[in-house]
Amino acid sequence: MLNRLVALVAFAFFLVVPASAFDTIARTAILMDYETGEVLYDKDADKRVPPASMTKLVLADVIFSKIKSGEITMDTKFRVSEKAWKMGGSKMFVELGTEVRVEDLLRGIIIQSGNDACIVMAEGIAGSEEGMVALMNARARELGMKDSLFQNTTGWPAENHYMSARDLAIISRHIIKEYPEYFHFYSEKTFTWSAGKGIKPGEGEQTTISQGNRNPLLYATPPGDGMKTGHTEEAGYCLTGTQQRGDQRMIMVVTGLASEKERATEAVRFMEAAFKEFRRYDIF
Repeated sequence: MLNRLVALVAFAFFLVVPASAFDTIARTAILMDYETGEVLYDKDADKRVPPASMTKLVLADVIFSKIKSGEITMDTKFRVSEKAWKMGGSKMFVELGTEVRVEDLLRGIIIQSGNDACIVMAEGIAGSEEGMVALMNARARELGMKDSLFQNTTGWPAENHYMSARDLAIISRHIIKEYPEYFHFYSEKTFTWSAGKGIKPGEGEQTTISQGNRNPLLYATPPGDGMKTGHTEEAGYCLTGTQQRGDQRMIMVVTGLASEKERATEAVRFMEAAFKEFRRYDIF
């Protein structure tokens, strides 16, 4: 008598709509189902584009891995160097020579998009920004991000610094899946930091600086709960975002939009259309 092994296989499929029914004005874009990793929409998703501050998703992933491994903790403190203090662009406004907790630096990076906080964290963990960049590039290769290369930790414009929409979706899915205990940082709408107003470090009165999260999905109805915005002149206005409705989570990336208002409008419309047009069915 022959023994027969019968396997019961569970899988999912999507009801996919024609491309004409679902589109975006973004330069490049992708829509991914979080649970399966299935790509539901792709507009030049492998094209290498400047990621601006969305670069910080990869920086955060490296930091989370160091916390999870026990190499650092949320209470570890790193000193603010002159390079970090002088860093331009978006800032957390850390003060030269002070020591700042990892948890505060994370909020400065994720919520305020602070370039200065990125440098403090990079120097504290890897000894230099260059050292952290090496860790970020290694992580990208490890996760199969074939169209990503970093020259800095912040997304500051630089030659041969690029990511693709697909790679941004990959790193976002990885963060949500691997670090659920830290994911809440991405849904926080504001972070308040006390910084020195003096022209020279250590001088002048202290001021409390409150900055809001720029992710427009956090303020939508229903709201999203992550990930990261980016903007430079070359990159345009960009967003990697995610939202969960019921048992389904979507991850979206849009790049190259013309204004902050257009990014907000298109991101909300794109996500709303995603949940309207795509359904996942589990088949056994």
